[in-house]
Amino acid sequence: MRALVVDDSRAMRVIIRKILAGIGYEVFEAGHGVAALARLAEVGATDVALVDWNMPEMNGFELVQRLREQRAYDAMRIVMVTTEAEMEQMMKALEAGANDYVLKPFTADVIREKLSQVAAQQ
Repeated sequence: MRALVVDDSRAMRVIIRKILAGIGYEVFEAGHGVAALARLAEVGATDVALVDWNMPEMNGFELVQRLREQRAYDAMRIVMVTTEAEMEQMMKALEAGANDYVLKPFTADVIREKLSQVAAQQ
């Protein structure tokens, strides 16, 4: 299994990387949406992308929209991992094509649970 972690916080990418690596994922990273698209062009589609909302250059919502416009990423599961707690924002992300939502701060168990839920959606 392969995952892409997209967050402008290096510390957050390290935390999520450790959780994912601990359950057997090969992990790729990007600091914002533009870098994420470049990384995916380089390594190909991943099984899952964990995407922050608030980032420079291209935010997570815009990234979800861009990914869902491209057939190559149809099977990719997208989990928003963000501090955006308003129901309206969550619905906006899900309607744009995100598969699930995790609020920061989170525990490793929450990430593992969400990943098993989105994997079951396939």
